[in-house]
Amino acid sequence: MVEYRLTVLPGDGTGREVTAEARRIIEVFEEHSPMTFDITEIPCGGEHFLETGEEWPDGSFEHCRDNSDAILLGAIGWPGAKLPNGDLAGGQVILGLRSGLDLYANIRPVKLYYGVQHKVHGIHTNIWDPDLVDMVLIRENTEGLYHSLLRRSAQRALGAKDEPIQIGSFPGLEGEVSWDPRPISRTGSERVIRFAFELAKRRESRMGTPQKVTCVDKSNVLRGCRLFRKVFNEISEQYEDIESNEAYIDAFTMWLVRDPEDLDVVVLPNMFGDIATDLASVLQGGMGMAASANIGDDHMLFEPVHGSSPKHAGQNKVNPIAAISSVQLMFDSLGVRHGDADAIMCADILEKAIANHLADGGAVTYDLGGTASTSEVGQAIAERCAALLGEQFASA
Repeated sequence: MVEYRLTVLPGDGTGREVTAEARRIIEVFEEHSPMTFDITEIPCGGEHFLETGEEWPDGSFEHCRDNSDAILLGAIGWPGAKLPNGDLAGGQVILGLRSGLDLYANIRPVKLYYGVQHKVHGIHTNIWDPDLVDMVLIRENTEGLYHSLLRRSAQRALGAKDEPIQIGSFPGLEGEVSWDPRPISRTGSERVIRFAFELAKRRESRMGTPQKVTCVDKSNVLRGCRLFRKVFNEISEQYEDIESNEAYIDAFTMWLVRDPEDLDVVVLPNMFGDIATDLASVLQGGMGMAASANIGDDHMLFEPVHGSSPKHAGQNKVNPIAAISSVQLMFDSLGVRHGDADAIMCADILEKAIANHLADGGAVTYDLGGTASTSEVGQAIAERCAALLGEQFASA
């Protein structure tokens, strides 16, 4: 039996509340399945910075790097919590880990469950068909327009000096000018695109249906995107059994909401992926349903996509399903990486518990049109998990 080392970073605001529900789910699996965890919880984020003057305790980055099989994050961000250079206090945590641990693939599943309604024009209604929304968007996570911020955050996490990139001037521009470089490398493109094709192979094996990988960029305008597209075309030739497709980001945003059934696995450069994945969350019911994984060759971090929602903090009202689904991604990723069939089975059981809860009209929070609290939803899903685990592992 494997005991996984898990570092939990609750973060700020409602991140702490949804993390508590994620831990409730983990405890159920520890009690009723073969999965076990050695859990270390570390305070961090903007609130912690305002209270202590540090984004997280000394040695936290090293602990995540050297003593963690997985990292679970709540959310980062708090009003007034800024570093002297203007960066978000807490960025050393999430951005420093993404860059410092080389978590190059940001995985954003977009699946619409039966029973989930969409809030449009202030009312909840059924718009998209659950049978036609099941895709994964993969965002390059370490380069592109956010490279400088990621680099600064990683330097802080490592205790290194910030050495900003210098550019003297921009011809034709006068007065105050701010800028951010957008570097895209062959190495960075190759690894995230190959990751996308390998994920498509796994999805095809599990789902029993052919998968297509779509590259989304702006290669008709931007040089970095031309390299990204070039690498995509080269790698697609190595996966002859998987269909490939290409799209420009502006047209893709229309196709995403109009024809989601045409999409299986989508790979995008960093900034375009950031925007498109948040838009895609509308298809599955909003940010409260959107889980994510940040995967590198040696480390992995899981987090709900939503922010810390300071205005809702302490009210026990936000949707914990994104955080709970992030635990599902963690189970599955641990299982794949370590060849742990029990972990993969637990991931499937947790997904089934979430799907059944929603399809059966279970309690949901305000964002899905319900009145339930954060803890009520977490408890209800935990009870379903316990029942399903009892059926699966009763004789084990």
